[in-house]
Amino acid sequence: MRHVYGPVPSRRLGRSLGVDLVPFKTCSYDCIYCQLGRTTNNTTTRAEYVPVEGVLAELQQKLRAGPGPDFIGLAGSGEPTLHSRIAELIAGLKQVTSVPVAVLTNGSLLFEPEVRAALARADLVLPSLDAGSPSGFERVNRPHPDISFERMVDGLVTFSREFKGRIWLEVFILAGITDQPDEVERIAAIADRIRLDRVQLNTVSRPAACASAHAVSGADLARLRGLFSSPCEVIAESCPGQQIRCSGSDGAGDQILALISRRPCTVEGIATGLGLRPNDVLKRLELLCAGGAIRAARRGEAVFYEKVRNR
Repeated sequence: MRHVYGPVPSRRLGRSLGVDLVPFKTCSYDCIYCQLGRTTNNTTTRAEYVPVEGVLAELQQKLRAGPGPDFIGLAGSGEPTLHSRIAELIAGLKQVTSVPVAVLTNGSLLFEPEVRAALARADLVLPSLDAGSPSGFERVNRPHPDISFERMVDGLVTFSREFKGRIWLEVFILAGITDQPDEVERIAAIADRIRLDRVQLNTVSRPAACASAHAVSGADLARLRGLFSSPCEVIAESCPGQQIRCSGSDGAGDQILALISRRPCTVEGIATGLGLRPNDVLKRLELLCAGGAIRAARRGEAVFYEKVRNR
C-alpha cells in the first residue's frame, strides 16, 4: 500500500491506522525535533498530492483485513492539511466506516478559512503549539516565510471556536530551549485562549532532525504540567493497549518497511502495531538492515529502526 500504513502503536490514539497524504517531508515547518529528519519541500501550497480515490480504496481494503483500529489518523510524512481534498477524504471515510477520524496537524494553516472548513467533519484534531514567543517559534519550528507566529496563533484560536469536535493540543518541550517556566507560561497563556479538551506535553524520544533537540526529563514535564489551566497530561513513550494478532505474517516485511518509512519504531512498537511476534519482527528487521533498506539508531536505552534515505 502506498498511502495507508499500520496500524501504528500511538501514545495518543491507541492503535491508529495511518494515512499519508503528502510526499515525504512536504511540510510548512522544518521542526528541529522532527523524527523524520529535515523538511525537503517547505511549502504552504495546497494541492492533491495523492489521489483521494486511491487512498479510500486502500483504507477499505485495510479495514476489511482485520479488527478495526481505534482511530484513522491523517498524518504521515508531512503536513496533512496541505492536501487540497482532505475534506473530501474525511467525508468519504464517514461513508464507509464508523472508526473515528483524527487529524494530526502542526496547526500552521488554520488561519486559512478553507483549511478550517476542511477539518469540520473530523472527530478529533490534534494541533501543535511548541513555543510561546516569535523567537521560540522561529527556533523550534522554522516555519515557511508565509507563516508568522501571530498568524499561527490566531488560526488556532479561531479554529477552536468554530470546530465542533474534540481538540487535543500537543506541546513539545525541548531542554534548554523551551523548558524554562517563563516560556511555558507564555505557551499556557495562549492555550487558555484556545477551546481545548486537553493539553498533552511531549518531548524528544526518537532520533531528531537536529542534534540541538534534547529531551526533557519526566520529572520536569510533570512539574511544567502544573502551569496549564486546561486538563494536561504527560504523554509517555510506552505504547498503550495489548498486542493484537491481526496482520499475520504474509507480506510482513513490506508492512514493516512501510511503517518505518513514516516513523522510526522499536521492535516492540512494530510488533504491537502490526500484530506480529517480536521474534518475527526482529528477524525481518535484520534482513532489511542487511539489505541496506533500514538502519538502527539508539535513543537513550531504546533502539529505533529507521529507513535509509538517499540524500
